[in-house]
Order: sequence, then C-alpha cells, then structure tokens
Amino acid sequence: MTTLGADRLAAPALCAAGTPSALAVARAGLWTLFAAHALAAWGTQWDILWHLLIGRDSFWIAPHVMTYSGVTAIVLASFGPLAWTTVREERPAATIRVAGFVGTRGYHLAAWGIALTVLAAPIDDLWHRLFGVDVALWSPPHLLGLLGGIVNAAACWWIAGETYPAGSRTRLVAIVLAGALVYGGVGVGLQPAVRIAYAHGGLAYFTYPILAALLVPLALVVTARLSGLRAAPLLPPLVALALGTLGALVARAGFAWLQPVSFIAQEIARDPASPIALAHEIARKNGTTPGAWNPLLLVVTMLGALAMIMVDARRRPVAAALACGLTMLVAAGLVLARLPAFAQSLPSALDTTLAAILTVLAAVAGGVLARRIRIR
Repeated sequence: MTTLGADRLAAPALCAAGTPSALAVARAGLWTLFAAHALAAWGTQWDILWHLLIGRDSFWIAPHVMTYSGVTAIVLASFGPLAWTTVREERPAATIRVAGFVGTRGYHLAAWGIALTVLAAPIDDLWHRLFGVDVALWSPPHLLGLLGGIVNAAACWWIAGETYPAGSRTRLVAIVLAGALVYGGVGVGLQPAVRIAYAHGGLAYFTYPILAALLVPLALVVTARLSGLRAAPLLPPLVALALGTLGALVARAGFAWLQPVSFIAQEIARDPASPIALAHEIARKNGTTPGAWNPLLLVVTMLGALAMIMVDARRRPVAAALACGLTMLVAAGLVLARLPAFAQSLPSALDTTLAAILTVLAAVAGGVLARRIRIR
C-alpha cells in the first residue's frame, strides 16, 4: 500500500485464519502483557526510589518482588500462547516454528524479547561478582534487560495486528498502549543522561536530547504510522504520565506501609562519586527530594510530540523526527538551565552548535529507523 496509513498493521492473521480459541488465547495474552508491563514498571519506579532513599538492600525487597512478579507474568503471557499453539493439533495458518515453538510472529518476538531480559539476570549477577555492587543503569546487563523489555513491548504492535481487525477501536487502543510501553522503556534508559549533563557539562549537557532524538521516534513515529492518527505521537507520553503518576502513588503507599530504615547516608559516605550520591547532590542544590516524581522530561517529550504532529509523522517520519529532536534539544536545554544544580554545567556556544549537529544526525537516523519498521 502507498496511501496514508501504509504502515498500519496488515489484516489480522488470527482473525482471518485462526480458530476462535486461538484468537481468544492470543487476545488474553496481549492484555495480560499490558497489565504485567504496568506492574513491572511500577516496581522499577519504586525500586529506583528505594535505592535512592533507603540504600542497597537484599534482593528480596518489596519493589524487587513487584518488578520480578511483573517480569514473570510477562514471560508467562509471552511463552504461554506459544506453548498452547505448539501442542495443539489444529493451528492457525499464519504461524511459524522457532526453536521448537509454533506461534505467530508477534508472540515469537515477544517471547524471545523477554528471554533477553531473563538472560540478563545471571549476567548481571556475574557482573556484580566481578566488578562489585553498583546501581548504574548503563551497565551491559542492565541495558540488555531493558532492551528485552522494549522488544517485548514492541511485539505488542504485531500482536495487536494479529488479533484485531483494521479499524477496530480495541486495536487502536492496543497500538497506543504498545507505543506507550516502548516509550516508557526508552524513557527509563535515558534517565542517566541527566546525571551525565550535571557531572560533565559542555557538550555532555545535551546528552539527553541527543539520545532522545535517536530513540524517541522509534516509539512515537511508529505509533502514528500504525494508528493512522495524526495526534498519535502525543498519546504515548500521556499514557506514560498517567502510569508514572500511579507509580509514584504506589511507591508512596509502599514506603508508608513497610517503613524501611534508611542507611543511605552510609552508602553515600562510602562512595561519594556514585550515581546515588550525585542524585542526592543534584536534589540538594535544586531544593527537591531525591528521586521525587518529576514529569519535566515527559513535558519535553510532549513538546517534541507536538512538533511531530505539526509536521505529520504519518506522512513525513524523518522530518517529524527532526522536528521532534530539535524541539527537545531546545526544551531540555532550557529546562536544565533553570535548575540551580546545572548552573555550573551550562554549555558554551560551540557546545550548543555541536549538540545541534549531533541532534540532527541522531533525529534523521531515528526517523529512518522508525520509517523502516513495517509490521506485516
């Protein structure tokens, strides 16, 4: 197809070729994935706060239990439909076999994506044994686990197209929710960029918008092209805002219920240059609480999404990504400049010019990648 909405999901494979029971199982798995991702996201949000406010504790702290309960549910909701289809004698025509499992392309992508997250756990344990305990998000095993979660979330785009007919409101909702989960995973991965801006300044001051220009279009542009809605780029950040607000309430209720004893002062004294110590330092200078729910970066993305809408990401994905990236560059720069902690890190005119060039390159790359994602 070459008309508007060319990248909308193709005719749903299970709707067209599957048995009613196969369709019911696939749909149940999809909505279970959405719920499980929300549970894991709230656990992760609480876990970050726990490490910032309480300190490094045992593995079996409440936010870890919540996070891994969500991950376990994601594993079951991803591999379960594959196992169910594999053992059935009557199978939908639109299935493939990979590593002995039979299922649709969407569920294979979901399963092998979350398998990366599971694989990251023993690698992370080995990493800590070799290099010590740390809470840096940008370690190889942490990034591998995050990548697996993002791939699993992106698979929900495929599954939505396999289980609901074109034009269905339910399918549209599923596409937007999948985009929100992909954006949420990207947003978590971008968080350390703010600390890098504070610690290094100069060109590194723009680490967040440069990386966001590359990665954010993978969520927002794809959602717009699959949904066919011009306003679609704004919807994933709005859903993420709602989930983040609920996550902050979950964390607050959890702390009030458990009342854990903090030993964060000793942690900071032991390693004053750690990410946790820097987070406390930034919060102290800004007069805020470390780890407090702050949607400012979401607002930056929303401004970028509005720029995408003006350009129309459905028709012009690369131009939309470019408009989004440059908007986020300006917005993020201004937001950080207004915070007292970043007064020491402000960039020079040369740094800003170089950052603009890198943002343009990153945005074009992100737009091209987003344009190439075609769900069939």
